[in-house]
Parts: sequence; C-alpha cells; structure tokens
Amino acid sequence: MNRQNDAREGHEVFQWFLPAAERGDPYAQFNLGLLYKHGDAVERDDVRALEWMQRAARQGLATAQNHLGAMYCNGRGGPRSDELAALWFGRAAAQGDPAAQQNLGQLFRKGRGVPQSHELAFGWFYRAAEQGLASAQNLLGECYLQGLGAPVSHPLAMAWFRKAARQGHGQAQLNLALMYRRGDGVEADDAQAVCWFREAAAGGIAVAQRFLGLAYANGQGVPKDPARAIAWLERAAGQDDAEAHYGLGTLLAAGHGGGGDERALECFLRAAARGHVQAQYCAGVMYATGRGTRPDPSRALDYYLRAAEQGAANAQFSLGVMYAKGDGVPRDEARAAEWYRRAAQQGDASAQNNLGVLYANGQGVPHDDTLASYWYRQAAEQGHALAQYNLGGMVNSGRGVERDPLRAYMWMLLAAGAGPEGRRSRGSVAGRLAGTGGTWARALATRVRAARRQQKGQASARQASTRQGASGQGIAR
Repeated sequence: MNRQNDAREGHEVFQWFLPAAERGDPYAQFNLGLLYKHGDAVERDDVRALEWMQRAARQGLATAQNHLGAMYCNGRGGPRSDELAALWFGRAAAQGDPAAQQNLGQLFRKGRGVPQSHELAFGWFYRAAEQGLASAQNLLGECYLQGLGAPVSHPLAMAWFRKAARQGHGQAQLNLALMYRRGDGVEADDAQAVCWFREAAAGGIAVAQRFLGLAYANGQGVPKDPARAIAWLERAAGQDDAEAHYGLGTLLAAGHGGGGDERALECFLRAAARGHVQAQYCAGVMYATGRGTRPDPSRALDYYLRAAEQGAANAQFSLGVMYAKGDGVPRDEARAAEWYRRAAQQGDASAQNNLGVLYANGQGVPHDDTLASYWYRQAAEQGHALAQYNLGGMVNSGRGVERDPLRAYMWMLLAAGAGPEGRRSRGSVAGRLAGTGGTWARALATRVRAARRQQKGQASARQASTRQGASGQGIAR
C-alpha cells in the first residue's frame, strides 16, 4: 500500500513540474531533470535529464549548471566532455555555488578540461570551504598537508580537517586520525588517533575500520583486544580492503577468533589476489607447511614467486630454501644462491648467512671464503646466532679474513646463547686463549660488551620499525 501511495504521489509531483517546465520555469526544469536523472516517479532517462538540465542551466540557475557539469563530466545523457563540464562548473562557481567551486577545483587539480593548476584548484577549494562545505574543507586540508597549491602547513591542514570532521565527514576524520598517529605538526597521540578512527569507522570508512582493528590488535591507544580487533577488521574486509584481509589473516593464524588456519588462509588468498605482497608470502607459508590445507609445494612456490618478484625479502629467502633443498622443485643451488642474494641485499640476515654457506662450500657459486666471511658478518652484526658461529669459525681459522682467535671467541660468545654449537666452539677456542693474561681478558670483555650493545640496539630498532607497520609481520618463517 505504501509503495502504491509513493508511486501515486511521485506521479503527481511529475505532473505538477511538467507544465511549469514546459512554460519555461527554470526551477521546474531543474526538478524535472532530477526526476529523470534519479528515476523518481518516472523511468530513469539520462538523455531527458540532460535536456531539462540544459534548459534550466541556460537560464542561469546555478544548481542546474553544476548538475549539468557533473553529467558532462561523467558522460551521462551524452558523450563525456571535460571541457563542457569545466564551462558549466565555472558558470555556477562564479555565482558562488560551493559544490560547483569544489568540482571546478577538482578539474584544475587533475587537469581535466582545463590546464592543470594546483594553485587554481586550491583557490576554488578555499572558496567552497569558507562556505562550510565539509568535502571542500577536507580537500583544502589535503592541499596544506601535501603542499598542493600552497606551502605545507600541518597546523592549517589539521584545522581544516577538524572543521570537516566535526561535520561528520568520514575522510576528514580519517585524515585527522592519521595526523595524530604520525605526529604531523603535533605530538603523536595514539589515543586521539583512535578517537577519530572510531568516528570514521562508524561512518563506514573501510580504511578507518582497518586502522581501528589494528589498534586493538597492537594495543595502540587502547588496551589490546583481539576480539574487537577481529570485529573491526571483518567490517573492513567486508568492503574488500586488502590490508584488512591480511591483518585478519594474521590474527586468525595466531590463534585468535574462530575458523583457525582454514579461515586465515582464505583471508591471505583474498588479499593476495589483490596484489598484497605479504599476504602472498603468508599464503606460500601456509601451503608449504600445510596449515589450513594439505601441503602443496607447487602452490607455495607460486605464491612465493609472486611476492618475491615484487621485492619481498622473506619470500625470496623462502624460494632460496626451496631450491636449495629441492622441496617441490628440482634442486638447483645456483637458483638458490640467486634468491638468497636478492634477499641478502635487502638485509635479510637468514639469507645473508645461507649465502655465506654457499660461498664457503662452493655450492651453486664459486668457492670464495672472502665473500663467505663478508655475508656471515652482515648477518652476524644483525644478531643472527648461526652466522655469528660461522663467522667465529672463519675468523678462528683465518679463512677469508685475518686470523684473530680473540675476535673469534667474541663471536662464539655472542652465538653461545642460541644453541650448543656456539658453546662447544667457544670452549675449544677458549682453550687456545688460556694464559694470555689480564690485558687480553679485559680487551675481550670490552669487545664482547660493545658487540652485545650493538646487537641489542639493532634489535630494538627493528622492533620499533615493526611497531610502526600498519599490518604487522604476519607468519614468522
């Protein structure tokens, strides 16, 4: 019954506008154009909508001019024409229509129908923003944030974002939250960031939902709460946000929420299909280890390759391991060395150590003790215990480096805490050092303490870097 009443009332509205529009009333022409444009009371017809908008616009009605510009901009009712869009936006903007001013600014920003000019775009955004248009205020804040058409100014960016955010503009709320998260022009404040992420997330902004979920996952600005983290990440993932799929997969793989590894793999696959590099790597790990599915080396290889070719060092290392072991592929030490090298050059300590092993043994590469020692050192200085043990052996025997039993003992001490190999080698080297006297002992202690401080400092820096990441580290290899 209500639908019948609505249809009857809509038809009556149409019948009321039609005679007035045919008599030349611009407001009736505009409203008739809207009915055809939106399919209200009549079947949607963009051609007729364009015709009635043209009639109203030619009579100087600013709002009709803006709508006509939008139709030309989007190719509705006729061929797309950025030039005609700019013409009609310009006429409406000159009359003070804020929506047209914003639209004209967008054309200048993108160089559509007019020469690109960030300065002119900024000017039109400013006029619309001063009239209180929230979307224009957000665009103006982005101009100040990025230095588009005006010098970079974090205080002014934040001021305009805040004006728009208080009107409920979701993207402005997200931008304001990100400024607090990064500390742009203000002291970083995770609690304030979460406040604005929550506002934007409640309005359906997928990126804000993802950031809010990650805040609960990592305890940034709120107490850690995996259940809430999963709930918000699920909302963002429901909007096909690839980062949210990945973040959700990492939580599920860690044992939080329901669905376990099977659901985690599904999340990784969805993100991987969107080109998410670390999701591709994680999918490879799941297939390689049989988590959430049966082990499938061929699919693991496929996903590792996708991530490795986009520069993911962990995937490059994993490919090196597969080729070195012949796991699902023909054993090929030369290809293993190549993938280890790519990862090692990006600072992957495990790849650096394994590449050193290949050079030390002449596997897949020419035997070269100097290069073996070099790569062992690169990994050892990052705190890689096996590389420290390997380097200690090279230094103790003088392979590829100058022989130095004292320095060898230092590396063995550092490696000793990670397993029995370092402790055994430390004992054999210590025997040779017996009776060297207090001076050597003090020098040794100084070297060891300095190396340990360096190792701890590097580990802290890596952890800090990890905490800054938006999506965590995923599955550990």
